[in-house]
Amino acid sequence: MRVYGTVQGVGFRPFVYNLAIKHNLYGYVNNDNIGVNIEVFGETNDIFSFLEELKNNPPPLAVIDDIKIEDSNKQFSEFKIENSNSSDNKTTTIPSDIAICEDCIDDIFDKNNFRYLYPLTNCTNCGPRYSITKTIPYDRENSALKDFYLCKKCQNEFENPINRRYHAQAISCDECGPTTFLYNNNKTLIASKIDAINLASKYINDGKILAIKSMGGFHIVCDASNNKTIIKLREFKKRATKPFAVMFKDINFLKEYAICSQIEENILSSKQRPIVLLEKKDNRDLLNLVAPNIKRIGCFLPNSALHYILFENLFKPIIATSANLKGEPIITAKEDIFLKLNNLVDFVLDYNREILNSCDDSIVQVTTDEKIIKLRNSRGYAPNSLKVNSRFSKKILSLGANQKSTFSIAFDNKIITTPYLGDLDSIASIENYKKTVENFLCFYDFTPEIIVCDKHPKYESTKFAFELKHKNPNLKLVQVQHHYAHVLAVLAENSIKEDVLAFVFDGTGYGDDKNIWGGEVFIANSKEYKRAYHLKYFKLLGGELAIKEPKRVALSLLFDSFTLEEVLNLNLSCLNLFEKEEIKTLYTLWQKSLNSPLTSSLGRLFDAVCSLANILHIQEYEGETGLCIENLYNENIKEFFSYEIVDNIIDFSKMIKEIVKEESKKDKKAIASKFINTVVNMVIDISNSYKGMPIILCGGVFQNRTLVEILLKELNKMNRDVYLGEKYSPNDEAISLGQVYFQL
Repeated sequence: MRVYGTVQGVGFRPFVYNLAIKHNLYGYVNNDNIGVNIEVFGETNDIFSFLEELKNNPPPLAVIDDIKIEDSNKQFSEFKIENSNSSDNKTTTIPSDIAICEDCIDDIFDKNNFRYLYPLTNCTNCGPRYSITKTIPYDRENSALKDFYLCKKCQNEFENPINRRYHAQAISCDECGPTTFLYNNNKTLIASKIDAINLASKYINDGKILAIKSMGGFHIVCDASNNKTIIKLREFKKRATKPFAVMFKDINFLKEYAICSQIEENILSSKQRPIVLLEKKDNRDLLNLVAPNIKRIGCFLPNSALHYILFENLFKPIIATSANLKGEPIITAKEDIFLKLNNLVDFVLDYNREILNSCDDSIVQVTTDEKIIKLRNSRGYAPNSLKVNSRFSKKILSLGANQKSTFSIAFDNKIITTPYLGDLDSIASIENYKKTVENFLCFYDFTPEIIVCDKHPKYESTKFAFELKHKNPNLKLVQVQHHYAHVLAVLAENSIKEDVLAFVFDGTGYGDDKNIWGGEVFIANSKEYKRAYHLKYFKLLGGELAIKEPKRVALSLLFDSFTLEEVLNLNLSCLNLFEKEEIKTLYTLWQKSLNSPLTSSLGRLFDAVCSLANILHIQEYEGETGLCIENLYNENIKEFFSYEIVDNIIDFSKMIKEIVKEESKKDKKAIASKFINTVVNMVIDISNSYKGMPIILCGGVFQNRTLVEILLKELNKMNRDVYLGEKYSPNDEAISLGQVYFQL
């Protein structure tokens, strides 16, 4: 038997060993670069029982993609686990980092266990995988633990087939493994081992800010109830309103601060332990500064032994946000903390196991009908492996987008997609992206034959594609339109081959006509697409600046609907933010299309409505306007604004005029609610023109939980088949998946 999938680093060989013993079989099991190989000899009924259990009840962290079986004429007198083999064809999937399991939690709090209070405790069923892997097969010598030699106690566990740490490559203990160190911001070592963690807890309670090394990178950590500390953190990170994630000691403590459904509790406590967006409880005002102006808060639970030990002496929830400078990747080494964040952090809690591959925390939210929407697909879930129905004829590397970047590689019938790598807006983030590409190519000894990228000429991922093509002229380079790639990602995940009606709503994407698209309706399949409808183009006053300043988008749409004189006489809050001469100057720029590119983006329409309603005029982070509008939505308001569809152009001009009248009532909730209802009506109206056709919702706008909930409810009433990305985020993280699927 040859077993393919996520079958290394997950306790698969000891599982097979014990299963073979159970069913009276002889033979062997080993790893190689492709997967797991098993050869068994015994009675036919025993072999069938063995195979049935292998398929249906694998280890908790294993994902079996396929099992290929052939007859053997060999005979054996025992069953044994053999050492890994190596070959030229590496195809096995690297597992994700997994949160500490209950058995290991028991170990670290058992005074009689030799791993008592050991902060890097893990076993076959939990702990780091992706973040410590240098190459495959996943063995200790190919990991960040290659220089840590097992002590006698750990070695005994490692060699005992009935122990859950049998062949667990990342195990260690206080005697033989990595340990923790606490430094002050003068780089002076002040404590190590358990003393370092106990002191770290004390300093957090005292209002200090710490950098603490987690599995995939450092967190900035502080008391979530200490306003003075949070203000300092916000000032340093230039993060006035963007929410921080909060870690709680346990689920019961979390429920004191946030409302949590059963499925949300299950996700919070799962082996992935992502951040989950939950509704705040009204009686807990301490979270207002953590996540100002919105009803929800990103919550998560400890995911490592270090976190559990840290919380033994913590009395409040803690902010645990990625340690980085704005626009840069998460920091993985203490030297970079001292270099970049020394003026912020008071202490650094480090451990001496290297993070080879950085990995941020995953973020998810759950709709009322229990649909899971991923906002960030990373630790615990990624790298993703997707088995497709056909085989790729060549090896493909797809390089994704510029925001929320990922890349994918494809070979045989498999697509592997990286964790979230951030926005490619800084030198550090671009370097991290390119380094991760190199790492992945090394993992799989992968030499691409086809490179796929976006059509946007200024995307760093596109530039990198041409750079690789220049180095190797034999590479075939393919460019795929941004929004079509969004559609393709959902087609890939759901194995859809037929034509679909796809609503692709996001903030920015390079269109075939060189304009900025983002409010698109396609008729598409896995080979082609037609732009059936799109939002009426409007101008982005100031180009990129308009994305950060919704007031500029609002002004542009006012210019579309009113004369300059009428605009100057309107009594709107957003207009009071401009001097009259400034409005006249911007009108001239608008008239002459100077630094005012055309867009059809629904994301930018959200921005405009947010400003017109006097909700938000300057956007600190991407998607803030969508969150604000969602936050104000009132389900009891059923009214909506007007719009027209003329010659396949979706025109919201009437809505803009109606919002201008509505704004005088100063009812922000009414405008926000009616706008969401209007977008829903538009989707339903167009869907009714294509009865029976499957519907796809994709693009970053569909991270808006309220919009998705209402649409799913209405479309389900119509008995329509509706698909969203579930294993992948609807945002630009899925672009590389779609790009590579186009080559199938």
